[in-house]
Amino acid sequence: MVRLANRQAEPPLRFPTLAAALALLAACGAANAPDPEAPAEETSVEAWTKGAMVAAADPRAVEAGLEVLRQGGHAVDAAIAVHAVLGLVEPQSSGLGGGAFMLVFERETGEITVYDGRETAPAASGPDLFLDDSGEPLGFLAAWQSGLSIGVPGQVALYKTAHDAHGEAAWDGLFQRAIDLAETGFVVSPRLAGLLASPRLQGAVDLDDNPATAAYFYPDGEPLAEGAVRDNPDYAETLRRIADEGPSAFYSGEIAEAIVAAAAGEPRAGSLSMTDLAEYRVIVREPLCGAFRTYRICSAPPPSSGGVAQNAILGLYDRLAPDAETAEIDLLLQAFVDAQRLGYADRDHYVADADHVTVPAAELIDPRYLDVRATERFAPDARSFAGDPGAVLRGEPMVDMWGRDVTETAPGTTHISIVDQNGNAVSMTATVEAPFGASRWAAGFLLNNELTDFARSPTKNGKPLANAPAPGKRPRSSMSPTLVFDEAGDLFMVTGSPGGNSIIAYVAKTLVAVLDWGHSAQEAADLPNVIARGDRVGVEVDVDGGPQAAEALRDLGYDVQEREGENSGLHVIVVREDGLEGGADTRREGVARALN
Repeated sequence: MVRLANRQAEPPLRFPTLAAALALLAACGAANAPDPEAPAEETSVEAWTKGAMVAAADPRAVEAGLEVLRQGGHAVDAAIAVHAVLGLVEPQSSGLGGGAFMLVFERETGEITVYDGRETAPAASGPDLFLDDSGEPLGFLAAWQSGLSIGVPGQVALYKTAHDAHGEAAWDGLFQRAIDLAETGFVVSPRLAGLLASPRLQGAVDLDDNPATAAYFYPDGEPLAEGAVRDNPDYAETLRRIADEGPSAFYSGEIAEAIVAAAAGEPRAGSLSMTDLAEYRVIVREPLCGAFRTYRICSAPPPSSGGVAQNAILGLYDRLAPDAETAEIDLLLQAFVDAQRLGYADRDHYVADADHVTVPAAELIDPRYLDVRATERFAPDARSFAGDPGAVLRGEPMVDMWGRDVTETAPGTTHISIVDQNGNAVSMTATVEAPFGASRWAAGFLLNNELTDFARSPTKNGKPLANAPAPGKRPRSSMSPTLVFDEAGDLFMVTGSPGGNSIIAYVAKTLVAVLDWGHSAQEAADLPNVIARGDRVGVEVDVDGGPQAAEALRDLGYDVQEREGENSGLHVIVVREDGLEGGADTRREGVARALN
């Protein structure tokens, strides 16, 4: 029997349906309406006493963030400092040449803001971006290792947009720790060294063939070894210019020219232009939030999958699962698997860039739709399919407006969770897409291959795909930076992960594990990963509890794929009565450390 739940003294409270909750609030509001003649009462937010914490993929990056917090900086300031270091020491996962989604919670106002720094397709892109001369879609590897795959990077613009809105520390000081490490050299970590030495990776990417990346990662023809010291003066100079001049140093001039030249190189030259870079803008969005029991789950809206997929999976799990206090563990696991299969099917079909196509994001997590969708629970051996929120909510079917899209995405991503000394929070997932992005180098950093997150074929069975490429469009992302709030509206949890399209399952695991199964942040990260996208259930079997989970699901009739070497990188912070509780995924090299 696989251990999933720590038994709780009391079963968790159930959150009422949205309609019931709204009716209750309206009734309470009418009964307790304030006297308009009464003098206004001054209100203030109670002082934060829980402390501060940074959880990220490398101890050196975490320390950079903690130093910013020690000096009175905001969580956003710390996130910028953390990520600037990660771009140096963890280049396989993210960096200046990629993009991100950032959620920011301001405790004083209660506001949650989403900063969409997702890469965009060049203006010269079209639906046939990844079709060859015969009209057939390129294979993933051919598309990945090409200039065609490079989108306009959004990371630096996101830094500045978020800092302008929330920053309390000086902009130019946020990059100093990364500059110092780049100039003096950083110690190569086991994970970076292992990836560079992997025959499988070397056979798939051009990192050791392209002159600039070969010189940096394979000096004298050999991969950087664990413990070696690697400097990057070009990265230091790029950061110094960004610190002094702001984003204009990146999106115009010499750095921009280097980006364009790298994208234009063969094979399969891309169309990224100086104009594309100059016209890039971060989009400030509202979070997409839903209810789970007494909690409010907030994540990023499309083109991120977070808001739709996390709320759909949690909402469906709530409808399918027996009570965690009394249920058999296998039934809780089955409910989690079935909720994923339903939620992934809807996400794959509908989610894309909502600024370019119709995405029924709110409808997909509407409680009335989830009530019906839960009744469509697939049998273990049945094929999964998308639901139809239009038919359920309005009597207007919409499922046939798109062909079904199961675009694969590769796991070259990182996640940062931060709570600062005032209770403000950041959940940011950043990426260059596949490991080492497109293997193209400019001004000391790697460029993304983010456009392979688009569907490589623009149609399926004669129908257009929502996630087909288009000029200026942002590709669908699995990234799910997530914030959780309790019934009083107070911050309760910050979570997120890298891992390609498995991100959705990884993050959902931490939510269910903490909110329903009673686990700590670290226990939630440590649980075996179970990924149920489509008709096969992937189960991580090289961690405690994994083999038992695989056996239990196989006994229930599921097509189980036993998996090893899962690529999650969960970083979780939970707010407890006595302070902050952190968890860092032991599958990578991250840590969660409190400010002291």
